[in-house]
Amino acid sequence: MMGGKTVFGATLGILMLDTQFPRIPGDIGNALTWPFPVQYKVVRGVTPDDVVRGDATAFLNAFIEAGRELVAMGCDGITTNCGFLVGYQDQMAAALGVPVAVSSLLQVPMVQRTLPADQKVGILTISAETLTESHIAAAGIAPDTPVIGTGAGSEFTDRILNNDLEIDFVKAQADNIAAARKLVEAHPDIGAIVLECTNMVPYAADIRRATGRPVYSIYTYLVWFQAALMPRRFADGIDDTRF
Repeated sequence: MMGGKTVFGATLGILMLDTQFPRIPGDIGNALTWPFPVQYKVVRGVTPDDVVRGDATAFLNAFIEAGRELVAMGCDGITTNCGFLVGYQDQMAAALGVPVAVSSLLQVPMVQRTLPADQKVGILTISAETLTESHIAAAGIAPDTPVIGTGAGSEFTDRILNNDLEIDFVKAQADNIAAARKLVEAHPDIGAIVLECTNMVPYAADIRRATGRPVYSIYTYLVWFQAALMPRRFADGIDDTRF
């Protein structure tokens, strides 16, 4: 067995914004979410509001440096905890030298290919007002893809973007369900939903039940991503020298 790392067995590194709001299982920042070990690194001084409602360009180098620390620790793949960072996918992949899956939005073109020709993907986001054409283009998403947000004034959006110490998760659940229903009512041809926000994962099953559509998220994306970083071994005792 070769060395060269500090930590073994936790191949996925997650770059976290600097937050204080509570995170329940399902949220990317709750380690109980994951069926495999992960490593976290907080990018200090960068808040959800900075990235979702501001311009994160000034923080790109901070994300790259934090990503390099995770790679040095032993991570073979890197992600972030905000879908709005999708515009920095190429820069981060080039700088870190390992596979990078920066945003759940990168799934949208793949999910679209799974659907019948008369159906499309819909996107549920924490802030439709600031999910711009540049974000959509950076992910390779068709510009006419329907997008709806949980919206300013909702428990979910306001508590997270204001980085509050408390969240009413029952109200946040209702916000996500209501927004998803509005999305499919406005666009009945939606065949699947992709959740932009990594904090929406705890409500994915509720959204699926309320809309009847498959729901993709950062969880579905990273389980797929991790499956390549550490493929499952299906048989023991095979002579590895044959391969």
